[in-house]
Amino acid sequence: MMQFGVFTVGDVTVDPTTGRAPTEGERIAAIVAIALKAEEVGLDVFATGEHHNLPFVPSSPTTLLGYIAARTERIILSTATTLITTNDPVKIAEDYAMLQHLAGGRVDLMMGRGNMGPVYPWFGKELRDGIALAYENYALLHRLWREDVVDWEGKFRTPLEGFTSTPRPLDGVPPFVWHGSIRSPEIAEQAAFYGDGFFHNNIFWPMRHVVEMVTLYRQRFERFGHGRADQAIVGLGGQIFVRPNSQDAIREFRPYFDHAPVYGGGPSLEDFMAQTPLTVGSAQQVIERYAGMRDSVGHYQRQLFLMDHAGLPLETVLEQIEILGTEIVPALRIEMAKGRPSDVPDAPTHASLVAASMAAQASAVTGGEDALTP
Repeated sequence: MMQFGVFTVGDVTVDPTTGRAPTEGERIAAIVAIALKAEEVGLDVFATGEHHNLPFVPSSPTTLLGYIAARTERIILSTATTLITTNDPVKIAEDYAMLQHLAGGRVDLMMGRGNMGPVYPWFGKELRDGIALAYENYALLHRLWREDVVDWEGKFRTPLEGFTSTPRPLDGVPPFVWHGSIRSPEIAEQAAFYGDGFFHNNIFWPMRHVVEMVTLYRQRFERFGHGRADQAIVGLGGQIFVRPNSQDAIREFRPYFDHAPVYGGGPSLEDFMAQTPLTVGSAQQVIERYAGMRDSVGHYQRQLFLMDHAGLPLETVLEQIEILGTEIVPALRIEMAKGRPSDVPDAPTHASLVAASMAAQASAVTGGEDALTP
């Protein structure tokens, strides 16, 4: 099954129609309300970014997701992004294994470098080392979750000798990892090397660039022996604003777009809608636009939508999530299932990863027994 969900970057932005910005406490409470609403309307995933600078509040994703885990029962809790470059991989291993236990396995991560250069010196790192940090830190994290005792020596942190991260991953299976990148082919390569997922948060990019990045990842996934290219695990970002009448949607959303801290002051709303996945209009327009993503990147596993950016009031965001969950996603589930080959994998879950691990162990035992048979 394909997964659908929402992600937040957690910006604290002035509502251009009222001139008021929420307090940090109000914004954090709103993010929790958004996650609860996402589960209520039947979405599969809620994801939060990680930022350590204004105007953003999600500096501690595990704290936020741990609280949400206690308030929810079904929805998968993810990050969008975990900063693999500036966080200590030992702390990532322990924090997210703890969250995995608390959430009963409803956890995965999206590793990324972030989009704010100043964060590097704040955490004692150099911006120019971004790719090298991503490679080395993830190599260590990957081992910490899979080896009970780790000896390690690298360039960017003190060596480890006989180290065991605790708690160990739930059921012996680490959280699934997506590697998120907007523009770096090296990260697509990294995702393919490990056989992990690749998430292209394409909300700012034309489709031709998205196709290039996803195609590279798929080709390298196959080259590294993890399966066929069309069996690679792909996720995409997106952003929508919906009203029954498209003209009403555009009129209501325009002031938020024009004053958004990320893309305000750039191309016009119309140009942005033409060149990126941003879709402002009716529910049917959204369905048609996002069903067409498959034609560009192939069958994929996860689609996340940014719903709460740019100062939109919480009441409006919750209305949008209601429409997403009750009108748009049910139709997209049907559309995305059409023509999907049976051997193209579903989006990974903890249950599916545990089942695959048990099958691999059973196969190894059987193979060993066969090898001993005269």
